[in-house]
Amino acid sequence: MPDTKDKQIKEQKKAAAVMAAGELRDGMVAGLGTGTTVYYLIQEIARLVKEGLTIHVLPTSEQTRSLASQLNIPLLSTDTAPAADLAIDGVDGVDSHFWSVKGGGGALFREKLIASNARRVIWILDESKLLNHLSEVPLPIEVVPFGFSYVMKEVAALGFRPRLRLNDGMPFLTDNGNYILDLAGDSSMDYREKSALLKSLTGVVETGLFPDFCDKADNRRSGRGQSPGKQVKRLTDNLSAPLYF
Repeated sequence: MPDTKDKQIKEQKKAAAVMAAGELRDGMVAGLGTGTTVYYLIQEIARLVKEGLTIHVLPTSEQTRSLASQLNIPLLSTDTAPAADLAIDGVDGVDSHFWSVKGGGGALFREKLIASNARRVIWILDESKLLNHLSEVPLPIEVVPFGFSYVMKEVAALGFRPRLRLNDGMPFLTDNGNYILDLAGDSSMDYREKSALLKSLTGVVETGLFPDFCDKADNRRSGRGQSPGKQVKRLTDNLSAPLYF
């Protein structure tokens, strides 16, 4: 059964990536996120570019930049490029109010910078990423290395249980040279309030909480993700993976 479920999730990721890539048009600047679902997205974009699609991409991580370059996808630098027409990225989890947690790949600052300036944002995900409460997944925050232990204490005082992310026994480093703290919370927490408090702490660069970045959703399999005041757009009648806008 686990193998079957893993295969199903993999197929959902691929389907969502293909559908998101189908939203790209000639002349667009596209912001590309980071992670396993985005890997499939980059593969699909490379296929479309090979077939004649003319776009440029803004990568949010060195990992994404490297893969896109290997596949001959035209790249732009944020130093000179205009804002993205469309930003596409995966999420660690999303709740029924369309609030998302991101940063599992460690690129949350760059992802938020690109997405917040994009004209349109698409989240691509499989059904395992649908949450009842955001506390079901760790909330990453990017912090400067200097004095990070002080930040951990302040974060704990807010009710979170912080853990320094490691890589081979050493602190994980973001592309910006910073550390990541993964915060465990509980369902009684108001993440809207906590996010503002976290961001106000000296030493915190950015949080992995992405509020109000998407306002349309389609999740045919479970019917979740629809809330009052949110417009739902069905992209296809045989959608096999959730695709969030």
